[in-house]
Amino acid sequence: MDLQHLNPHFGSPFSSRRDFLKHAGAGFGMLGLAGLLSQEGALAEIYADPLAVRSPHFKPKAKSVISLFMYGGPSGFDLFDPKPELQKNDGKTYEADFDVFFGNPGPLMKSPYEFKQYGQSGQWVSEVYPALAKCVDEMSFIKSVHCGSNNHAPALFHLNTGMPRVGFPSVGSWVTYGLGSENRNLPGYVVMYDPRGGPIGGPQNWGAGFLPSSYQATPFRPTGSPILNLDRPEGMNREHQRNQLDLIGQLNREHLEQHPAEPDLLARIESYELAYRMQMEAPEVTALDEESEETKRLYGMDKEISKYFGTQLLMARRMVERGVRFIQVYSGGGHQQDSWDAHFGLKENHDLHCAETDVPMAGLITDLKQRGLLDETLIVWGGEFGRMPVSQGSIGRDHNPHGFLMWMAGGGIQGGTSYGETDELGYNIVSGGVHIHDLHATLLHCLGLDHERLTYFHNGREYRLTDVAGKVIEPILV
Repeated sequence: MDLQHLNPHFGSPFSSRRDFLKHAGAGFGMLGLAGLLSQEGALAEIYADPLAVRSPHFKPKAKSVISLFMYGGPSGFDLFDPKPELQKNDGKTYEADFDVFFGNPGPLMKSPYEFKQYGQSGQWVSEVYPALAKCVDEMSFIKSVHCGSNNHAPALFHLNTGMPRVGFPSVGSWVTYGLGSENRNLPGYVVMYDPRGGPIGGPQNWGAGFLPSSYQATPFRPTGSPILNLDRPEGMNREHQRNQLDLIGQLNREHLEQHPAEPDLLARIESYELAYRMQMEAPEVTALDEESEETKRLYGMDKEISKYFGTQLLMARRMVERGVRFIQVYSGGGHQQDSWDAHFGLKENHDLHCAETDVPMAGLITDLKQRGLLDETLIVWGGEFGRMPVSQGSIGRDHNPHGFLMWMAGGGIQGGTSYGETDELGYNIVSGGVHIHDLHATLLHCLGLDHERLTYFHNGREYRLTDVAGKVIEPILV
C-alpha cells in the first residue's frame, strides 16, 4: 500500500511500503528488514493464489472437517452424560452461587430422559438419540469443555474464532489459510445455516477477520441456486461471460502493475475467477437426484422433520468427496425454541431438535464410513455452551459455560472414548478441563497443522487461532 495514500501528511518520497522498507534498513536492522520483506513476499504469494494446496506441518489424519454447530447450547447431561445425583435430588434447592445468564436459579431439575449404554465402548446416550447411539464406537465425548462467557454472542465468537469478540478469523478460515483447497472450482470453506435464521453475529462467525477475504466461508443453500447471485445474467452465454471476465482481469492486472503493494487486487481477480468456475461445479453438489433412495433415507430425507438437516449433511458429504476443506452446518436459528436455547422448556426444545438431527448425523457417520471417508474426515459436534442443572421457569435450563460436552469423530479420533468430567450435578469441571483453545489445537493437529506455527502477521504481531494458549487433547487421538 502506498504510504502517502495511507497518510496524506506523511510527506515521504517513497512510492510504496516495499520501497520505504528498503531505504529504512539501517533503522530497522538488516535482520528485521529481511523478515519484513519475507513476510511481504509470502503475503503476495497467498493473495495471488489463496486456495492453492499447501503442505501441512506433519502427516495429517484428516483432510476435511465437518462442523455440526448446535446453536443455542445443547444440554450434555440430558443427551450423553447422565447425572444420577441430579435425578436423586430433583426439586431440591441447591445452595451454590450459580452463574446464571438472567433471572434467579430454581431448584435442581432432573433429566426428563432415560439413558442406555451402547456399543462395545458402553457409552451412555439419551433416548432422544436412538440412531446416533449406534455410532458411539466412532465418537469421542469431551465432557469438560469450558469457555469464558455465558452470553451467546461472545461464546459463539469464542468457539468459532478463538476470541470472544468480533474481527478475528474463524476456524475454517485458519484451516483454508493453512492448507488451501483440493478443488479449485468450489470454495475451500462452506457454511450452511438453519432456515429459521442464522446465529447471533451472522457472518462474523464464519468471516476471515484480518486474513485475506478469500478465506471467509461461502454460504450454500440446499434448494434452488446453491449460492446467491452466482447464476449468469439472463441473455449472457458462457463465452460472453468469459470475455467479460478476461477484460476485467486485464484491467485489474494493469492496475496492480501500477500499485504493486495492494495485494487485495490479486484476491479480487481470484474471486472473479472462482465465481466463474463455481457456476459449473456448485450446482452438482446439490444435484441430489444422483443419490439413491436408500442413501436419502439413511440421512432422514424421507421424514419431514429431518429432511432439511439431512439434505445439508448429504451435501456436506458430497463436498468432502469433491475436496472442500471445511464445512460448517448449523442446527437451530433465531431465538428460544427455534434454537437449542432451552430457557422455557427443555424437553419440548430438545425433543424437536434431536428429532431433526438424530438420523441425519447417524447417516453421515455411517455413509462416510461405508465410503472409506470417515478416517480422513473430522466431525465436530457441539454448541457455544451447555445448560445448568437447576431449572429456569420451572421446565427450562439456563446457559452453562463452566463445563459442557462436545464430541468428535472420524479422522484422527479414537472412537468409543470419553475425556474429562464435570461434578455430580454437571455444573463445574472436576477433571480434564478442555478450553476452547485446546479444542482448536486438537482440530488443527488432526489436519497436520501445529497450532503454534500456524500464524499470521497483523498489526505488528503474529496472531494464531489459539492466541497464546492451547494444548492438544492427546488421550482422544488415535
